[in-house]
Amino acid sequence: MPGETRTVRTSTLEIAYEATGDPNGFPIILLHGFPDDVRAFDDVSASLVAAGYRVVVPYLRGYGPTRFLDSATPRMAQQAAIGQDLLDLMDALDLPRVGLAGYDWGGRAACIASILAPHRVRALVTIGGYNVQNTINPSRPRSAIEERAFWYQWYFNVERGRAGLETNRREICRLLWRDWSPTWRFDDATFERTAPSFDNPDFVEVVIHSYRHRHRNAAGDPRFDPIERHLAERPPIIVPSMILHGADDGVDSPHHTLSHLAQFPTGTERVVVPKGGHFLPREQPAAVAQALITLLAKNP
Repeated sequence: MPGETRTVRTSTLEIAYEATGDPNGFPIILLHGFPDDVRAFDDVSASLVAAGYRVVVPYLRGYGPTRFLDSATPRMAQQAAIGQDLLDLMDALDLPRVGLAGYDWGGRAACIASILAPHRVRALVTIGGYNVQNTINPSRPRSAIEERAFWYQWYFNVERGRAGLETNRREICRLLWRDWSPTWRFDDATFERTAPSFDNPDFVEVVIHSYRHRHRNAAGDPRFDPIERHLAERPPIIVPSMILHGADDGVDSPHHTLSHLAQFPTGTERVVVPKGGHFLPREQPAAVAQALITLLAKNP
């Protein structure tokens, strides 16, 4: 359900977003991940609009029509920056309180906003659980099979990976779609509706910085240092939440989110969604929409 594309300015970005639904309805912001764009939520948005909500779906920094205001601004995409972008968007649109849902980078932004400004989040549906990273201390290696699944991260942490993403961005992104959602049978037209978002002039630098910063191979923006230190302490999320995880997620196995429940309010529901992989809003949009509708109804 494509909406009207609009833009709004923050101190750093001109953020492009699509808006659908009743302008007076309660606002829900849906946040895409890497490598994806607003088309991930077309069917989710349709259900939410039918239920009376106002839906806002932004293009993250480095994607689609979203642009940096200053050509001299470093193209950074550490987690704190993505989280702050969400809060800045809410301010620019004068949204004092919202519902949030997201996955991958978008799920991380939603979790961070919920931690930093819980009074502004009425409900959170996080696909993939507690998506917050510890960028201060190195993480422990995972099993060999799990490490192999992160090949793209190691690739992006060397200059050959930067050049490869620049040269083969569509090929790499399509491969990740197939690998991360192995039971999803998308067609060429579906991919091509999103692929132009990867032609954003900042896409490569933003992606490279995101994956290098999380592994401590790229410096962050000093103004976000306090937030990164706070997030490294794994602060709990106190807003009403629901965790969704695709049963066939090819990036992060569902069993990893079992331990995430300790970071959420008592009684938080965790649902492993069958016939869904990493791109859950595309594969099982009804599950995502219903999670939001149910959670918002329980928390007026």
